[in-house]
Amino acid sequence: MKEYSELIERFERKQKPEIKGRMHVDEVFVEVRGRRCCVIHTVDSQTGYCPEAVLSEKRDLKAYDRFFARLKKRLGDQIRRVFERERKKPPEKRKLVTFVSDKWGAIKRAFNRYFYRIAKLVHGVPIASKRFGLRFNNNPIERRNGDLKQRYKTMRHFKSFASAEAFVRLYRAIVNFVRHGTKQSPAHRASVWSGLGRDRLADLISIAARC
Repeated sequence: MKEYSELIERFERKQKPEIKGRMHVDEVFVEVRGRRCCVIHTVDSQTGYCPEAVLSEKRDLKAYDRFFARLKKRLGDQIRRVFERERKKPPEKRKLVTFVSDKWGAIKRAFNRYFYRIAKLVHGVPIASKRFGLRFNNNPIERRNGDLKQRYKTMRHFKSFASAEAFVRLYRAIVNFVRHGTKQSPAHRASVWSGLGRDRLADLISIAARC
């Protein structure tokens, strides 16, 4: 799992997913050698694509700082292009790339460090959004959290941090490229190449090995 996850990760990092919806950010907890760790990840509400996922031993500012630093390296140019296109408009009319999160304070602090002014953060969004008068909720990432927990439940726990990281890398690749209930995968909807055959995972490994 570690070998194939690293192989696919290198291939996937060369792709440039297109942001088409809101970017929902959250974390899900897993157990690694008896310690509670968290997986911080983000999902595009329109495509379902997960461009980044980080495993951390703690749910703190340092963890979110690392997460947003990697996300900026991956999507920063695209986010800035949107900002440059919208910057001449009044601030209230700008249609910037929007991130959605719960009210955990470290998220807002880390976000502002990397995306201040060039992107928008809707902070403190619960699942039951209508009760609070909001137009949308945080369900896209909550559904992904539940899916990840269901897969992790069969494993019960991880024996090492390295094996947990391999699981996170491979799980993200499978969600983006392999497992989907529609004709198009999240990778396809995000304008990322995904010309895979019927045995998608084997094809993805084969293609990654040649790149």
